[in-house]
Amino acid sequence: MSDDEDRVFITRSTKTIHYGTLEDSERQRQSVVLQDDTGDDIDSKLFKELGQIQTSNEYFDLEENEISKDKAALLEEFERRKKARQINVSTDDVEVKRNLRRLNEPICLFGEGPAERRNRLRELLASLGENAFTQKVVEEEERKQLQKEQESTWYHEGPESLRVARIWIANYSLPKAKQRLQVAKELLSVPSATKASRMVELQKRLQSLAPICSQVGDTRPISHCSFNADSSLLMTSSWSGICKLWSVPNCEFIQNFRGHSCHVGGVAFRNNVPRDAMNEVAMASGATDGTVKLWAFGNEESIADIIGHVPHRVSRLAFHPSGRFLGTTCYDASWRLWDLEQKQEVLHQEGHAKAVHCIAFQDDGSVCVTGGLDAFGRVWDLRTGRCIMFLEGHLKSIFGVDFSPNGFQMATASEDDTCKIWDLRRRQSIYTIPAHTNLLSDVKYQKNCGEFLVTASYDNTAKIWSNRTWQPLKTLSGPDSKVMSVDISPNSQYIATTSYDRTFKLWSPE
Repeated sequence: MSDDEDRVFITRSTKTIHYGTLEDSERQRQSVVLQDDTGDDIDSKLFKELGQIQTSNEYFDLEENEISKDKAALLEEFERRKKARQINVSTDDVEVKRNLRRLNEPICLFGEGPAERRNRLRELLASLGENAFTQKVVEEEERKQLQKEQESTWYHEGPESLRVARIWIANYSLPKAKQRLQVAKELLSVPSATKASRMVELQKRLQSLAPICSQVGDTRPISHCSFNADSSLLMTSSWSGICKLWSVPNCEFIQNFRGHSCHVGGVAFRNNVPRDAMNEVAMASGATDGTVKLWAFGNEESIADIIGHVPHRVSRLAFHPSGRFLGTTCYDASWRLWDLEQKQEVLHQEGHAKAVHCIAFQDDGSVCVTGGLDAFGRVWDLRTGRCIMFLEGHLKSIFGVDFSPNGFQMATASEDDTCKIWDLRRRQSIYTIPAHTNLLSDVKYQKNCGEFLVTASYDNTAKIWSNRTWQPLKTLSGPDSKVMSVDISPNSQYIATTSYDRTFKLWSPE
């Protein structure tokens, strides 16, 4: 064989470029195929062939939309700059700063000069509009109006029994207020040297306080305690649901009060009820299930039940100085006033944003103060139903309130570890005591003259403070656990503290 015969010739196929859509070419191919076939319907053949082609109604956005958005944004920026150049801005730098402040903008940025500040104001007016100042004023007025509406107290039409109760309270409180003012005037005539000597003697007596009795009160933590009017009895409440009566100062057990089936949060004694009075309301207690029970001496079972709070928790309660009314605080953001003579609820007062935890009456009986978990307190005039003072200043919940015997000072104990002193005449806080290192659970004034007050805290201590200078006088550090509550006897001889460790202690000068 020759070399020419062994050669292999490779022929390249020519590339064919088709123009037009695939749909047209496919239709031409199908028409050629259908011409060769006989006896079949051309339309049916074409339908069968085309039935195998997948079709969809979904579309993809082309980049032209994004390009058009970018163009629109660019045109908008050009229009804004054009509008900014047409806005007239004062060249006075003081007026420029004033306008920036009106727009709630910083009047000066770091390294910014008058010219840059003027340009910044022009840019702001271009973006906000030339009527930005007027719009800001309108928005500020709307915000203030909304805030005022939220802080306003709503009053509802009360029953006839409420009108009777208000008139009775007014007739009771006015002579009491007159008597209190007369005593205050007499104290003004006392020489300052005599006052100073009395204060020194009081401080010495307080600094000599020591625990004279420590008693295990129950199998669960002791939540609250209260002295009776003659300082001979002490009532305690427990998380076991049992309330107990103890003698003072021996702390000997007298009797049980059974009836609650859950935690009891507060107890109170009624004034002017002798111990030999049977079937007469002398004490009251409230529990977390919303029940309030009224007790009498010598009877372990309650003589009356108040169920108007169910199912909301009742944390604290207090008797009116007259003994006719009972005030209760409820975790439905309200507090109630019950008339024991009319045997009905005469006032259901709202006003707090959250649960109401504590309540205290003024000695005159004309006003009361409440504290809630919304960190605010309110002072209510029982004769008119108005909120006459709003206690704003605490950062966390208020767990204790009390009125001073002078009638115009109040103390509030809060979860923010402080105790605030308020003046009803000035309608403001006059001092903040950085009292403890943990939340304050209770606060009480001295009953007769209010020379000192006691605060209880979860830092395992109770502290005594001077009411004039609010300086610490004594720290009661005997409890080994959180101090749940505190009370001062009306004769100022004893101080009782209840603890989480199921004990209560009685303190007295040595």
